[in-house]
Amino acid sequence: MAEIIQKDGTWIFDGDTLRLTPGRDKNVSLLRKELGELLVPLAALAGISFEQGKKSGRLRLRLRDGADPLLHATAGRLAEPHDPYQLTVESDRYGVAEYFVDEVRNALLLDQVPSGPVDAYLLPGPSVPLSVSAGDGVAGFDGERVRLEWKWQAEDAKSAGGPRTLPLSDIVAVEWQPTVGLENGHLRFTVRAAPTKAPPKYDPNAVELWGFKRDPLMALVAAAVQARLPHPSAPAAPDDAPPAGDAPAPAPAAPAEDDHDALLRRLRELGELHRSGVLTDEEFGQAKQAVLKRM
Repeated sequence: MAEIIQKDGTWIFDGDTLRLTPGRDKNVSLLRKELGELLVPLAALAGISFEQGKKSGRLRLRLRDGADPLLHATAGRLAEPHDPYQLTVESDRYGVAEYFVDEVRNALLLDQVPSGPVDAYLLPGPSVPLSVSAGDGVAGFDGERVRLEWKWQAEDAKSAGGPRTLPLSDIVAVEWQPTVGLENGHLRFTVRAAPTKAPPKYDPNAVELWGFKRDPLMALVAAAVQARLPHPSAPAAPDDAPPAGDAPAPAPAAPAEDDHDALLRRLRELGELHRSGVLTDEEFGQAKQAVLKRM
């Protein structure tokens, strides 16, 4: 087992999985703290590197394309401080970091893990339910539907329509864009049979972001929704296919063994988070029910 403990966080590798835990230092970003501990299977990795600096270095994980819904939803726009796959290393731990890199690289070679893209998510995405307040609205997701509520700063075109509830079956795409310079960011949902070209400021299916501290947390909502949409490598539905809501319900199929195992692991993770005090009783109960529904 390889382990490196820093103010920025702790990374542990047991030969099969990397456990990435954000630190409690004040400089650790709010997004990483809210995202919490990540369990990254070796099969999701494309590589690992360590960059030395005069005062500090940086460990970086490179995931295979399509392995993580968070990386897909943010499309490379996640700023470095918010990236959960980077770890700041103090200069007196450079030797430990190099050993950590060697252990992971050796495991990748021994297991002959390919570095190419995958056709299914290998990480589950952020836990649900979750709710984020930022910009001109509040976005919540319970695993089955998105709810958008508007703050008093929202334009009348949005607030006049009241809160929006978007069933997951109606959502065909999600986009998160951070604020860059004078350009405001947004969290936008593309809804089946109701596309819009309105700016996020007026789009009832979008939350406009203004560059404040909590803006990056909207990426968690985007990732949680993305994790439950068809994988980008999945074949597209025929143009003449009926909308999901109109199609006859398919006969329930037995879950695949690997999906079942992943859900069991998720239940164990939730139990650990509950016992450690990260999740309240209510949050644990809601999250547990969401997982059990998927089983």
